[in-house]
Amino acid sequence: MNWETVIGLEIHAQLATRSKIFSSAPTAYGAAPNTQANLVDLGYPGVLPVLNRSAVQMAVKFGLAVGADIAARSVFARKNYFYPDLPKGYQISQYEKPIVERGSLQIVLEDGERKTIGITRAHLEEDAGKSLHEDFHGLTGIDLNRAGTPLLEIVSEPDMRSAREAVAYMKKIHTLVRYLEICDGNMQEGSFRCDANVSVRPLGQSKFGTRCEIKNLNSFRYIEKAINHEVARQIEIIEGGGTIRQETRLYDPDKDETRALRSKEEANDYRYFPDPDLLPVVLDPSFIEQVRISLPELPDQKAARYLEQFGLSAYDAGILTASREMGDYYEAVLAALGAEHGGGHEKLAANWIMGELSAALNKDGLEIARSRVDARRLAGLLERIVDGTISGKIAKEVFEAMWADGLDADAVIEAKGLRQITDTAAIETVIESVMAANPKQLAEYRSGKDKLFGFFVGQVMKATGGKANPAQLNELLKKKLAG
Repeated sequence: MNWETVIGLEIHAQLATRSKIFSSAPTAYGAAPNTQANLVDLGYPGVLPVLNRSAVQMAVKFGLAVGADIAARSVFARKNYFYPDLPKGYQISQYEKPIVERGSLQIVLEDGERKTIGITRAHLEEDAGKSLHEDFHGLTGIDLNRAGTPLLEIVSEPDMRSAREAVAYMKKIHTLVRYLEICDGNMQEGSFRCDANVSVRPLGQSKFGTRCEIKNLNSFRYIEKAINHEVARQIEIIEGGGTIRQETRLYDPDKDETRALRSKEEANDYRYFPDPDLLPVVLDPSFIEQVRISLPELPDQKAARYLEQFGLSAYDAGILTASREMGDYYEAVLAALGAEHGGGHEKLAANWIMGELSAALNKDGLEIARSRVDARRLAGLLERIVDGTISGKIAKEVFEAMWADGLDADAVIEAKGLRQITDTAAIETVIESVMAANPKQLAEYRSGKDKLFGFFVGQVMKATGGKANPAQLNELLKKKLAG
């Protein structure tokens, strides 16, 4: 039997506010346990939550970016359940009336196909604390620094049909929230994570199968592996005559398997009711309009502009707009190249950023914002390629020195004597000496063995230390070899 996978994601994006969603406690990561939690976060009786305006602005920003409806009136509710790291015994979240509903996002699959993923809702809520199991010898410690941190939970429609589609969607949301500067997207620190709801059904069947939820996935690679394992597990059970039990599961990356955590709760298990300590959130149209005006150019808009304005391919535009910092760097290089060199060399700049620069960044584990060669200096290197001072091959050597020593391109070129040889007579002299040193190859070339042209190019380049102008060399060499 052929099976179809059905996936929906619940993405938790930690909002980049300075203080928590209902208290003035800071949200900075990495502080000593329980040093960033105040009485509200600790759930003391008699204290009242106060909604953080910045969290509301960020939620609206996201909603507008995905073309969603922004609720003029939304309501916070209490989601009741017991967790040791949630002192109040309930989580303040949104249920029946979230702040964002009915949006969508388009993803591009590996084969170039575009697919629209529906976004059911995005609601504000507070994060829980963290249980600490290490260094307590059979006991569990509780760190409430994270309790009350603002989250935007982005719930998709069950529109994805493979683990790769889910990863593509997750990456698209990751790019978007970083563009909007509402979330730092740090997955290692848990700022951006998701729960994946996975089910299978016979291909062609309209009714959904029983779903299982895989909790707290914070790596694109683990999301793909966890979903693939869960799909295989469910199919094996059904084909073996069993049934799928609705439950919450954890992914163990060491064993590459999911395992049961608890039976899946339904909404009525949480006994939602409106939080009596918080007024409904009522948004004035002028507030929404102010947020709309503040939106930056979004990734899809920027990619479309790169196609039209710079003549880049869809692939190149996608790479260069994968992060806001990457796009900013690219445009800074073009601006530094200026009118003299910028026009017509957009592809050259794109190739260097996606090639040599990205390789160096990956090698050293750096983000582009911390590049050792800034946009102005890379533009300086490209100028020397464009004006013929160095060849593309020599430019790679210059770039390596710039990356290692922090020098400008001109300084490296002069210090290493890498200026390209463009003197016709000098190149001809080297060609003649190479021909004289290789009479056998010369005779074979002149008898019709054209492939030896590359041999002579290589010999001349070797003799000039790779500094002969390639275009001039090719032209002069053809004439000399012809006799």
